[in-house]
Amino acid sequence: MDSETPMQDDGISIRDLRKNYRIGSNVVTIFSELNMSIDAGDFVAIIGPSGSGKSTLLNLIGGIDRPDGGDIGFGHARISHMSESALAKWRGANVGFVFQFYNLMPMLTAEQNVELPLLLTKLTARQRRERVETILSLVGLADRRKHLPSELSGGQQQRIGIARALASDPKLLLCDEPTGDLDRDSAEDVLAMLRILNADLGKTIIMVTHDDRAARSAKRILRLDKGKFVEREAA
Repeated sequence: MDSETPMQDDGISIRDLRKNYRIGSNVVTIFSELNMSIDAGDFVAIIGPSGSGKSTLLNLIGGIDRPDGGDIGFGHARISHMSESALAKWRGANVGFVFQFYNLMPMLTAEQNVELPLLLTKLTARQRRERVETILSLVGLADRRKHLPSELSGGQQQRIGIARALASDPKLLLCDEPTGDLDRDSAEDVLAMLRILNADLGKTIIMVTHDDRAARSAKRILRLDKGKFVEREAA
């Protein structure tokens, strides 16, 4: 595939990706010529040591960070070349983020946290309420909709985080250590939820993790080290 040509579905194409960070007078190279492709509907785990560039790659794919060179394509869209306003619009419509520490608003109830991304859409209050109810039922927490995050377990908070990520019905879920703060049983509940979202709803999922057990929930495992994929293996 030509590096200037995006994929023709909702898959992800990365060609000759370059990313540097300046620390004082030093320039640290994270990626020099990184290449990868992920098909629509895939579930990929990215593993590797700290500092290998896993979270940076997730942020680049999600349009939170900008590359210094190369091309990132999502279907027909070349997200690495979008303006800030176009990128924000694309991100809101296509990407859901799931974080290690949930990032829930502590003063808002579960349903209010899930509704937050929808406040930027043209949905009416009734439509937002109906969608929130549907999503909370999907993650098995409809009966906790009035609870504050402090009244929920870690696993329940993460499922609320997943529900919030699903609010805009994105095609792509980017999960940064989604089980890193959970006990084993809660982690398995969250991983089971991700497998369902991938298998039944067709969500493309990219999950960064240090946990080999979590990585095996994915369809594919990519091992990243020093800014390069050094090993590819089936999950």
